[in-house]
Amino acid sequence: MKFEPISNCFISCDEPFDTAENIIMGVPYDGTCSFRPGSRFAPDAVRSSSYGIETYSPMLDADLGDMKICDIGDLELSFGNKKNILGVIEAAALEVFNSGKRLISIGGEHLVTLPLFHALSVSLKTKDICVVHLDAHADLRDDYMGERLSHATVIRRISEITGISNIFQYGIRSGTKEEFDLIKKEGTMVTPFADLPKVIGNRPVYLTIDLDVLDPSAFPGTGTPEPGGWQFIEIYNILSVISKLNIKAADVVELSPHYDHSGVSTVTASKVVRELLLSL
Repeated sequence: MKFEPISNCFISCDEPFDTAENIIMGVPYDGTCSFRPGSRFAPDAVRSSSYGIETYSPMLDADLGDMKICDIGDLELSFGNKKNILGVIEAAALEVFNSGKRLISIGGEHLVTLPLFHALSVSLKTKDICVVHLDAHADLRDDYMGERLSHATVIRRISEITGISNIFQYGIRSGTKEEFDLIKKEGTMVTPFADLPKVIGNRPVYLTIDLDVLDPSAFPGTGTPEPGGWQFIEIYNILSVISKLNIKAADVVELSPHYDHSGVSTVTASKVVRELLLSL
């Protein structure tokens, strides 16, 4: 596959692929959305809104213009054949990882994290990868209405690869009793932000940010809004710690832009992507 920066890239992310250190890839898939679909429209919306924010972050004192980032655009995904689609996502991600790049993906629904994570595991030739998971929902169901491959089961499937002791969850406030029993048993939510560098050390980390971790009052544009969530400033609190970890890949998922006609949710998603990139 030939990767090149696209003309309508995320702001200031037009470095040629060969010289880039970080790659942005859109993954426009929402085929297992269980409530309000539309996250497949998020990658383009995030790119467009990025031109309404600056390349410089005063909070982080860093500028996208000083980084080597290539936005290769969206994957071309078919309709209907879920396993084929997940295979296409994994193959593209594996090519990026095997080129020695860090991958930041924009979804799309949360199931896209599974093939992205699996590609990283294959490329690194290890299953010992820590997952930092920001979300309103546990995503630890074994199945959702009989379906084992769903945005509601994605972290459960990933835990079967890396081991649930490598899962670190934050912001979770919704799930089944069985999911919360598992959380309590395995302690996936007991590690404070500030202790992550000490607990994880230099092991490789996959970061996944489901934007519904934010409260609907701040971020209504998502498929499964859940009251009682974070405000944007809390994203900064964890990104300040994330910058100390060995992040190999990350994703930002579950923006459904057309549920917020003000456009604020999309701008917020763009800023999350900017701050994430600068934290790397």
